[in-house]
Amino acid sequence: MGNLRILNCSCVFFLHLQLIGSGAAAQVITSQGTHGSYLTMQLGSALGAVFGIFVSRGVSGAQLNVVWSMSLWILGRQPWRKVPLYALSHLLGAFLGNALNVFCLYVDTDAIQVFSGGHLSVAGPNATAGIFCSYPADHLSVWGGIVDQVVATALLLICCLAVEDRRQGLLPDGLAPVLVGALILTIGLSMGSNCGFPLNPARDLGPRLFTFIAGWGEEVFKAGGGWWWVPIVAPFVGGLLGTLIYELLIEVHHPHTPQSPGQESEAVELEEVIKLKHVEEKLRYIWKN
Repeated sequence: MGNLRILNCSCVFFLHLQLIGSGAAAQVITSQGTHGSYLTMQLGSALGAVFGIFVSRGVSGAQLNVVWSMSLWILGRQPWRKVPLYALSHLLGAFLGNALNVFCLYVDTDAIQVFSGGHLSVAGPNATAGIFCSYPADHLSVWGGIVDQVVATALLLICCLAVEDRRQGLLPDGLAPVLVGALILTIGLSMGSNCGFPLNPARDLGPRLFTFIAGWGEEVFKAGGGWWWVPIVAPFVGGLLGTLIYELLIEVHHPHTPQSPGQESEAVELEEVIKLKHVEEKLRYIWKN
């Protein structure tokens, strides 16, 4: 039941993220900029994340990125078995979110079909594949894309760990999702022009798989010099780097006090065990004397 709960809530989160984020991109591209701009696309991605977190955080913790799940496992805050489950749920949610998005915009309203002239293309002036997943800008090499994603994802993890770190100061309830959304907006506005700042393996692979079977074809895996693997692999490297940076440069300098709710629970249990041992020792002393 717990695994099903994680799967359901993560799918719900990604449905929000894809419908709002990709929907904002679709509106700008298919209207040729008359109904939005680069800024509105970034706002859509950020707000999609915020509301997705609010919807699912009470049940699954709203782990919005498998790289974040990996980071929590590295820090010993969740078991490894949950990481592939989150990855699967994210992939499924991203796939379904784009399926619904394409249905609304392509089959129902024909916006994509009209804009593309009936030809679903990955590159060119009427390309629409970039609505759903990332492709490198003309100036970006594969190596440059790797560096872009490693740095951006490392920044994402460092800041998310800081938001979650209670020893940095307690946040008002409900502020954390807003800060995460602001972080996504900040990264998008400062680093989004290279390749659309995917930052999330499932966020990119799920839509890419859908566009592959929905009419864009195998070009979604060939474009950009075989770009498709970069937003899958590089974020894991960046996430590991960001986790290590925060752990070694920030967390180790905190006083030895509990940080997360899980750690607080462990500390309370340890304190109770110590108290029981003290009581037991006193009883033995009294009995002997």
